[in-house]
Amino acid sequence: MATPTSYPLFCMGNPLLDMQVKSEKLLQKYNLKANDAILASKEHMPIYDEIVKDHNPTYVAGGAAQNAARAAAYVLPQNSVVYAGCVGKDVLANTLRAANQREGVASAYQVTTEENTGACAVILTGHDRSLVTTLRAAEKFNKSHLSSPEILPLVDGAKFYYVGGFFLTHGTESALEIAQKASNAGKVFALNLSAPFIPQFFKVQLEQVLPYVDILFGNESEAESWATANGLPNPTDLPSVALALAKLPKSNASRPRTVVLTSGAEATVVATSDSESTKTYPVNKLSDEQIVDTNGAGDAFAGGFMGAYVLGKSVDECVE
Repeated sequence: MATPTSYPLFCMGNPLLDMQVKSEKLLQKYNLKANDAILASKEHMPIYDEIVKDHNPTYVAGGAAQNAARAAAYVLPQNSVVYAGCVGKDVLANTLRAANQREGVASAYQVTTEENTGACAVILTGHDRSLVTTLRAAEKFNKSHLSSPEILPLVDGAKFYYVGGFFLTHGTESALEIAQKASNAGKVFALNLSAPFIPQFFKVQLEQVLPYVDILFGNESEAESWATANGLPNPTDLPSVALALAKLPKSNASRPRTVVLTSGAEATVVATSDSESTKTYPVNKLSDEQIVDTNGAGDAFAGGFMGAYVLGKSVDECVE
């Protein structure tokens, strides 16, 4: 069967192999917060070898936007989702390709020989997860990949785009390329804030992309981080933060911006730029026994939302 030349949903982010372990000791040893996401500093680098050597990790194909792509594929027909990012020429990359293929996502990787495929240490404690990422090959992504003969038809053929906020740590030019192209063509561009450190330490990069964002995802910690970085008076007031994000200047004013902020087991808040009020959606809470861990929960929600949106569902239906 011939490979499709285009897919409705084009996703882009950092392809990573997750290394999952349960360990309170690792949190303490590497001074990590129980529910956080960070880029590995020099002092964190030994954690990857230590996990492999001492902790018998579970390996899971990861990377936030790649998780979301697979969640979207779950609710969409076959050949609906393609994912781009940069990997090394190694076994880890083959593992990621196989996982994507198994779950209905086409891989449009750029391959570098300069670095190995990126990895993420996922430290599980109770229902929390602490993510420590070393990007490696992922941050070698080059904007030229988007205009290559193999990838350009996939970019131009898509009608919806989704980019993970983590990508802004190195790939703002590439994100802008996609965002501006979507805006100019009247297509839908979605962005996930991804982690509190993005609005905190990559504020300039985020501000460059936000004018082109039609759908913005985030959680309560990321919303508070953005609100604090931008001097909002009540950074923990989720509805007011959602509305402030929705009302930011927008390149394609003909399409209202939708902001979707989750808060774990608490209600999800949605704001749109064409309304002065927000809408709250209660969450069906799970019992402690039903929760395995929260790793990838936000990505799964965003991916499911995008899948439903591509199918033409209303925002109400997408949230549900």
